[in-house]
Parts: sequence; structure tokens; C-alpha cells
Amino acid sequence: MTDITQAPSGVSVLINHQVKPQAMAAYESWLTDIIRASAQFGGQQGVTIIKPGKGQHQYEIVVRFASENAAESWLKSDVRHNLITQVAPLLALPENVTISSGIDHWFEPLNSVTPHPVRWKQWLVTTIVICILTMLIPPVLHLIFDWLPLLGYWGIRHFVSAAVIVGLVIYLVMPRLVPLIAGWLFR
Repeated sequence: MTDITQAPSGVSVLINHQVKPQAMAAYESWLTDIIRASAQFGGQQGVTIIKPGKGQHQYEIVVRFASENAAESWLKSDVRHNLITQVAPLLALPENVTISSGIDHWFEPLNSVTPHPVRWKQWLVTTIVICILTMLIPPVLHLIFDWLPLLGYWGIRHFVSAAVIVGLVIYLVMPRLVPLIAGWLFR
């Protein structure tokens, strides 16, 4: 069953595949093919794969797209449909697909088996990321404010700094950091 949640531009397609134990090698080969095929579609910005742990057979795949339209174009494409038809015999359950955007999925477990991370871990990760960015970004922006004095006025410079930091957190840092620390975060 495919569950697609509407989302604004800048989206992640979250895919869950439960693979039959005897089909793991064939699935890995197919996974390479579909990643290569998705990269050919406009707006695809990268793929993150969380492979199953020892004795498990569940793959979590996050495909980032520049817009909901780009994601929908890939999901509804004949290329993807044909590849999903090919992999269906290797899956123990039908795939589960969700489209998500912004910060609403940073700390969401990708499957119902994984527990939601405790609040203090969410707080710690977010605080560290924002702390580092608030130390690095304002000095860099100061150079721009010197070059364009209008942007350096009180209020405007704060808005620009906040907008740049939040943009980096949402679109660059968290989508890449959370999968890297998922083992600790979701434990």
C-alpha cells in the first residue's frame, strides 16, 4: 500500500522495503539500478539508504527532491513502475511510501518498529547544530553586510542571519546528519 502525504516544495520521499531473507543479494543489485534511474529524473537531490541490521531485512530509503512535483513525477513514472514490478517478488510486504517536507520528519522513525527518539536527544542534536551554525554564519554574513550596508541594519541582519541558518538546518544539515547518527538517536 502506498501512502502519499502532501508536502510543499523541497521534499523527501521515505520508502520502506521489507525484503525476503533469501532475496537480499538480488534486492541489493536492484537497489543500485533504481538509484541510478532516479538520479536521471529532474529535481532529485540525493539518496540515503539505511540498511538492515544483522538478522533484519528492512531497508529504509530517503530520496530527496527539489519539489513535490519532481517527487510525484518520479513516483508516477513508467521507469519506477517497471522497476517496482521487477522487485515485487523480492519483497515480503508491499512497499510503503510517504512524502515529507521541512522539519516534520527529522526525528520521525522511518518504520513503526523503530522507537521515536527521546526528547533530550532531539534537543541535544538540534542545539548543537544551531549552536555551531550561529557561531559560523554571522561572521560570514558580516562580510556581506559590509558590502551591502542596507542588509546590515538592525532587524534586517537578524532576519537574514536567521533565514540562512534555518535554511541550512532544514535543507542541508539535518537531512544528512540524522541518518548518520540514527543508530544512537533511535536507540
